[in-house]
Amino acid sequence: MDLGDCYRVLGLRSGASFVDIKTSYRRLAQQYHPDINPGDKKAQDKFIALTEAYKLLLTVVPPEEMAQRSTQSQEKAPQSTKTTCPEPVVTVTQETTPKPPPKPTPKPPNLVEIEQRLKWKTYEQLQRFLKERRFPQAIALAEALAERLPEDAEVRQWQAIAYQIWGRALIAEKQLLKARIYLKKALKTDPNNKSLSQEVQRDFQKLEQVF
Repeated sequence: MDLGDCYRVLGLRSGASFVDIKTSYRRLAQQYHPDINPGDKKAQDKFIALTEAYKLLLTVVPPEEMAQRSTQSQEKAPQSTKTTCPEPVVTVTQETTPKPPPKPTPKPPNLVEIEQRLKWKTYEQLQRFLKERRFPQAIALAEALAERLPEDAEVRQWQAIAYQIWGRALIAEKQLLKARIYLKKALKTDPNNKSLSQEVQRDFQKLEQVF
């Protein structure tokens, strides 16, 4: 899939911004998610294609680009206000007084409930993919869920375990370099999971024996 195909899959024009890419992906991923379209093979294939296109575009239009633009706009804003400010008076003190950070807006209860249902349905689908040894689909599903719920520790654990299971399968298939990549991903995704870390270390030992 080339970049042009990625933009078309997400319904975007070539060169769309990171915000547009992310917004379009979230909307379409929710529409074609396997749990929302059970038994629909076309919807499942569409979901996998969306996830692959989104991941590829992130390598071209990284989130850091947006952060840099935001930082530059913030740096320019104070300079423009200084040219119009009068001589330092009481208002200068008011401007330099630090403001408390805005409080995060809590999600509505109904949205939280929807996300939890989606989370556990996705987990069931993930287990089926792993049991059926459909590892690429399992990884795409786990990464999409982690993108949607980035602060959820359980989701990170599921994603790390999916990486580890595929790494083990790759060792059995003698794809040793690829196996090492996914075992490292497992450790990086859930670095504080001691049990997982011990299991992955044993997998690395087995990998070295095969080498």
